[in-house]
Amino acid sequence: MNVDQTPAAADSWRRLPAAQQPAWPDPDALRAVTDEIESYPPLVFAGECDELRDQLAAVARGEAFVLQGGDCAETFDGVTADQVRDKIKTLLQMSAVLTYATGVPVVKVGRIAGQYSKPRSQPTEIRDGVELPTYRGDSVNGLAFTPEARRPDPERLKRMYHSSSATLNLIRAFATGGYADLRQVHEWNRDFVAGSPIGERYERLARDIDDALSFLEACGADPKQFHSSAIFASHEALLLDYEAALTRTDLRTGSPYAVSGHLLWIGERTRQLDGAHVEYASKVRNPIAVKLGPTTTPDDVLALIDRLDPDREPGRLSFITRMGKDRILDVLPELVEKVTAAGAQVAWICDPMHGNTFSAPSGHKTRHFDDVLAEVRGFFDVHHALGTHPGGIHIELTGDNVTECVGGGDEVLVGDLHRRYETACDPRLNRFQSLDLAFQVAELYRERPLTSGFARQPVAA
Repeated sequence: MNVDQTPAAADSWRRLPAAQQPAWPDPDALRAVTDEIESYPPLVFAGECDELRDQLAAVARGEAFVLQGGDCAETFDGVTADQVRDKIKTLLQMSAVLTYATGVPVVKVGRIAGQYSKPRSQPTEIRDGVELPTYRGDSVNGLAFTPEARRPDPERLKRMYHSSSATLNLIRAFATGGYADLRQVHEWNRDFVAGSPIGERYERLARDIDDALSFLEACGADPKQFHSSAIFASHEALLLDYEAALTRTDLRTGSPYAVSGHLLWIGERTRQLDGAHVEYASKVRNPIAVKLGPTTTPDDVLALIDRLDPDREPGRLSFITRMGKDRILDVLPELVEKVTAAGAQVAWICDPMHGNTFSAPSGHKTRHFDDVLAEVRGFFDVHHALGTHPGGIHIELTGDNVTECVGGGDEVLVGDLHRRYETACDPRLNRFQSLDLAFQVAELYRERPLTSGFARQPVAA
């Protein structure tokens, strides 16, 4: 990729209000750090972003499915070969199930190699009468509740870059070095079926995949796609000073790209039409996603399309809905109808995590697997009723057997939360819960009606 320095267009956001930015104590220190980051090599390349945009265009046309997953908030200490491998392993296992069940390509996108920043509801936190800045992710400050740790430090932005670089190197090695071989991934899934308390439910699907692989082997089919896999990196484009420092002009096309990740999303708290985040995203050529919560109106989504996808280009814009299980059937149908009627081809993706968080009696933030599944089911029900495409799922997950979310086939009880509650922010599905969800989503997809086109039908309440 031939790149030039940060394009001037990438700085237009500075004239607008920017929500959820840290209160950096020393602006000159921040500027020195971002000046240095501007000299760093790209983390991702324009051609890779273009490839993802093409694959998301297939999702928007109903020809592919997105699996997006990873940590709520990555940590610098989590950049180890074992932890990255286990996350990639979980995504690959889920993808193998979904690919077979849906019969369409699965676009694999990690919440990884850049998800070090988090928006927060309050700027400060009080414990035992002591008030300190809230933890905003390892890119900004530390999790420990001390004045030193909670002080925003721009030097952490450089560590975020280097941690993201190391993670991407590991991903590329695992994805192309034989680790992603389809037969090996399926063997892992067979182990899951054999060891899961609800394994019998999925045994038939696993047996069908066995038969398909045996048939292809007997025919001598051994395509290169069986031995490697493209895994793209995504994160919330929250810290705009960092994103702007990692924006480059692609000399092939003259277009600016965010080279911090392949896909960037704008969060529910930062999607203001007159805000800096939407302005920044409108200037880069990457695929862009926007999180939509339960207060989203049809006017909101149509205005976001006009700002972020004025040319109505399939693959450019995705909407990630995060409504909550009790609101999905009330809010989503009108949004999908209005977008479809406007002629926009966006990828619709379901985030069933963020709208279903509650506090356990122990004080742990958690989510119930059944609530997560209920929102996914509602998402599918809406799209099936409207004849539109349920384009994918967006999950906070880990490859470790943590106890952060309750429920699932290998059930985690509320009383188990303290055993391995390791998240730096929000609760994640563990490996067994993630695979359980993949099999359930596969069943929902296989149940889709054999209809096409846009036709409103009653949606069950």
